[in-house]
Amino acid sequence: MKKLFRNRTFLGSIAIIAALIICFVAAPAVNSAAGKETAIVRVTKNIPKGTQITEEMFQTVKVGAYNLPQNVVTSSADTVGKYTTAALQPGDYILTTKLSSKAPDIGLSSLDGTKQAVSISIKDFADGVSGKLETGDVISLYVAGYDDMDETISPPELQYVKLLAATTDKGVDSTNKSSKSSDNSDDDMPSTLTVLVTPEQAVKLVDYEHNGTLHAALVYRGAEANANKFLKMEDEYMSTQIDTAGGTKNGK
Repeated sequence: MKKLFRNRTFLGSIAIIAALIICFVAAPAVNSAAGKETAIVRVTKNIPKGTQITEEMFQTVKVGAYNLPQNVVTSSADTVGKYTTAALQPGDYILTTKLSSKAPDIGLSSLDGTKQAVSISIKDFADGVSGKLETGDVISLYVAGYDDMDETISPPELQYVKLLAATTDKGVDSTNKSSKSSDNSDDDMPSTLTVLVTPEQAVKLVDYEHNGTLHAALVYRGAEANANKFLKMEDEYMSTQIDTAGGTKNGK
């Protein structure tokens, strides 16, 4: 009994000491850490993936430093000019893992000489599907007022074209418009479209843009395999036209 009593007394003493440590050491330390504040960078508007960040897209605010991620960005200097690697929403903290110093690859690095990237101007808001186009879309291009004609033409060589990027006049690629809010200003809207075309299509595009007004229409958005079916039909058509021009079609 005496031994049991001594054990209980010992355990009780340990419990009391532990409680005192928690009350007078651990708790004040946690409260102190929780009370500390630090500056962090917080998003103020929808930022699509692949967007170059500008000052109006975020704000620097002070928040509690306790339990913040170690990779949270704390300086605006580490934010401006960087590109997002994920879509960001208002109120999000910006993490270093969601920023890149390099512009997103929109397919330019895969060019092998058979096709080219060409940009065309969007003269009016409606010409580019009202800013709703996204990278990877399959679009058709129509030409109005070509050579002062009253009719609009639908060039078969531009029926199915892959969109690489829709770019604003500030040079920002709108690679993912689905996450943009509906109250964006005109400054956020594309002024050019960059498309992937053959050299022959590029010649047509330059001619049509110089002598008419180009309008884009969305044909397909979705699985890459399905998009490639449209692009393959265009490639086959262009191949046929090249064969005809070269006098090789039907043995001619």
